[in-house]
Amino acid sequence: MTKPVPDKAEVAIEYPDKFYIGTFERTSRFEAHLESNGISLKLERPGSDNERKSIYFHVNYELFAEILRDLATTVAAFPADDLAHRESLTEAVAALHAALLGLSAKPEIAARAYNASET
Repeated sequence: MTKPVPDKAEVAIEYPDKFYIGTFERTSRFEAHLESNGISLKLERPGSDNERKSIYFHVNYELFAEILRDLATTVAAFPADDLAHRESLTEAVAALHAALLGLSAKPEIAARAYNASET
């Protein structure tokens, strides 16, 4: 099931002889889910033949875990006063963590349950 993109995504693919770039904004849709061997992300921008774009991205679990670790090491550079994005990311990570612990099948409930257990 796809959902509207809440903000914006940019994708660039560079080959030795070609360069592709795509922007996916609020009129676009996305889908993200876990598969047997990793995560899957799909971005779709609807439109006419010359406007329509889609990407499919798959990352195995160990690489995704390493990406999350690398993101964690760069948090210090994240603006401390960017409270809206910090809160959004914190809630999303809490939902993922709680779901992985098996607290709930619904991420929003899992995040509330996890946050409540931390207080």
